[in-house]
Amino acid sequence: MVVGFILISTKAEVEEEVISVLNTSPNIQEAHFLFGEWDIIAKVVARDFNEVSRVVLDEIRSLDGVIQTETLAGISF
Repeated sequence: MVVGFILISTKAEVEEEVISVLNTSPNIQEAHFLFGEWDIIAKVVARDFNEVSRVVLDEIRSLDGVIQTETLAGISF
């Protein structure tokens, strides 16, 4: 199993809308606001790195207002 933590930067004033959508996705276990360089962190648990990549590309980066992401992923034991 692969766990990915996705750091998300958004346009100003769309953070609440983005996090609301993320929290309704069955592929995203958690999403929380951050203070600092990144606006949101989301947790994805997937079968493999390809599935994490698909969630990031198809479900997160495709959202209106998302500017940039950085994914930190590793294998969970």
